[in-house]
Amino acid sequence: MPLLSDKKNELINKFRTHESDTGSPEVQVALITERITYLTEHFKTHAKDHHSRRGLHRLVTKRRSLLKYLKKVSLDRYRKTVLALNLRK
Repeated sequence: MPLLSDKKNELINKFRTHESDTGSPEVQVALITERITYLTEHFKTHAKDHHSRRGLHRLVTKRRSLLKYLKKVSLDRYRKTVLALNLRK
């Protein structure tokens, strides 16, 4: 299920780096984290939904690579993003 537009706009406004920012790594990680959270809850009731599970693994891998890039580019922005999203890193 895609994110609702108001929730998506809220995440973008919270994590953007400048006024018209919608694609910085921080915003992408926040949006992916929201989708991962939704899918995790989905699997509590639909344990045998293996097609969606593959999508979840792809999202986790994408988020990991974005965080790796952010850590390489700016350690301060990386730490701030991980702390704001309560990620274990």
